[in-house]
Amino acid sequence: MKSSPDQTSYRIQQGDDLAVNFYLSPEFDDETTVTPDGNIHLRLVGSLAAAGMTPAQLAQEIDKAYASELRTPDAVVQVKTMPGRQIYVEGQVSHPGAFPLEPGMTALQAIADAGGVTQDAGDKGAVLIRRDACGRPAGQKVDLASAAKNPESGEDVMLMPYDVLVIPRSKIANMDLFVQQYIRGLLPIQPTPTFPVF
Repeated sequence: MKSSPDQTSYRIQQGDDLAVNFYLSPEFDDETTVTPDGNIHLRLVGSLAAAGMTPAQLAQEIDKAYASELRTPDAVVQVKTMPGRQIYVEGQVSHPGAFPLEPGMTALQAIADAGGVTQDAGDKGAVLIRRDACGRPAGQKVDLASAAKNPESGEDVMLMPYDVLVIPRSKIANMDLFVQQYIRGLLPIQPTPTFPVF
């Protein structure tokens, strides 16, 4: 299930395609893309800073900019697409890989896009790897069980571009893998009906 833009927490970024609607004055409706310097360009008012704001905050700034043109602008900003922005889900999921980052997408939604966790997944959750402004990676644990049981817990973190979500193997799955790769591979005797190898 895709998420719709969250007017309270999603932060607009460079490259986002935005729709600006004036419900009482639709002739002023506009579509624009956030430029690399973080600005948008609108008819009549020119450039406005947009990057880093929520859609609701940007709508307030647009209302101020249009105050000399419209008595009650009542602008609404919607994030339409975020071209080229992806997140990555790795580890014990059915379909690991890269996925488009939808507005407001959370860890649980990303895992659902990846086909859900496999039977070898651990029950301790996931690890979110995120890079800071200098490109240094940092990891944090995400308690998926808590996120699923209690959505208000804050564990179902909202993802950012290029986040990597890793679902680790369970201890039992790791033990099975160890047995398959090392113990059975090193035994000189192959299992037979009369001499089974456990």
